[in-house]
Amino acid sequence: MPEDLVTVDATGLTCPMPLLKAKQALNGMTSGQCLRVLATDPGSVRDFEVFSAQSGHRLLKSSQEGGTYRYLLERK
Repeated sequence: MPEDLVTVDATGLTCPMPLLKAKQALNGMTSGQCLRVLATDPGSVRDFEVFSAQSGHRLLKSSQEGGTYRYLLERK
């Protein structure tokens, strides 16, 4: 994991809040910084795929462990 990793814990929040929290965090980050997002909303899987395709931020990893979805994005 990168040293300057920023984490957003959006567990317990429903759509569109995990994505909105991630967007807020990305706005305050510099190019190349990585953001880890933790979410419990199953709809977030598609949200983050579409968001990364449209925004240019790279979705480096998407996984699920138990009921928690984990995303790793790199700011463009």
